[in-house]
Amino acid sequence: MLDRLASIVARYDELERLISDPALMNDYGRIVEYNKERATLHEIVAAFQDYRRQSDELADARAMAESEKDADLRAMAYEEITTLEASIAEIEAALRVMLLPKDARDSRNVIMEIRAGAGGDEAGLFAADLFRMYSYYAQSRGWKTEVIDQNDTGIGGLKEIKFEVKGAGAYSRLKYEAGVHRVQRVPETESQGRVHTSTITVAVLAEMDDVDVHVNMNDIQTDTFRAAGAGGQHMQKNETAIRLTHLPTGTVVAVQDERSQTQNKERALSILRAKLYELELEKQRLVVEGERRDQVGTGERSEKIRTYNYPQNRVTDHRINVTSYNLPAVVDGSLDQFIDELITREQAEKLSAGGENSPQTV
Repeated sequence: MLDRLASIVARYDELERLISDPALMNDYGRIVEYNKERATLHEIVAAFQDYRRQSDELADARAMAESEKDADLRAMAYEEITTLEASIAEIEAALRVMLLPKDARDSRNVIMEIRAGAGGDEAGLFAADLFRMYSYYAQSRGWKTEVIDQNDTGIGGLKEIKFEVKGAGAYSRLKYEAGVHRVQRVPETESQGRVHTSTITVAVLAEMDDVDVHVNMNDIQTDTFRAAGAGGQHMQKNETAIRLTHLPTGTVVAVQDERSQTQNKERALSILRAKLYELELEKQRLVVEGERRDQVGTGERSEKIRTYNYPQNRVTDHRINVTSYNLPAVVDGSLDQFIDELITREQAEKLSAGGENSPQTV
């Protein structure tokens, strides 16, 4: 663990040197890139510096406790040792969490989809309630919400709504909201006062980056042939036409319009890259669709990650068995009590699963 932290500090120091390098003064893009990387390392570097400072103070306090003859001063040294040991233990725990593998999507914006499931009109009404809940939550964290598409029920509810949430760390927190949300309450249209159970499905998708396709020339089979012409003096005697076959995907591109083999090959490569780009986009779309289906399940009442029980003023997250008895606050966007615990549990599981590969005690 110390070696990993030392290498992070070394990289941080290198970035600071690069950012202040006069040779890069006019290279705005690289400076932005270096500043962004430095910002991701700042928290862990600051924590490690605090750890080293307190470790030095602890060593001094222990030396004082062993050598000091005055009883009062020795007592003060032991008191400081106790305080420093507790503080260093907290920093160690925080550093272990900081060193856990990060989800590369955590910093991205998200697209959320809310769909009414079982429960008819009541499900649509609660879908609208959930949209407002997430809008309030986004607002509380300084994120922006933008509706992409929605389908109303006509009575104030939503059959479905798709919206984007933009802001630092949006996916890192909202990803825990994916799944089936169950509501139990008396509908306004219920004359008998009976409690109905409805479900709403929520999908949380990280915004995808543009795809950059790199073509490995070792994966391409190149064939040459004579370009088809009008015959006679215009008949091509040289094999200037090019056929490129991308072996992993079976994609074939043939070009014969240019005058030289080199020109035809360049154009064929350009077309091949475009085709592979489209294939990659389609693959990503299918992955996202599969992820969305996994998240929303079937929408049946038995599937749930959270229950909102209005008669009991209760919200229970079934994944972590955490309950809030302040339902109005939750539907007004107070979700951190659940999300913070979900993050803590996930981090604990990752640390536990580390086994022999988990960070050693500092």
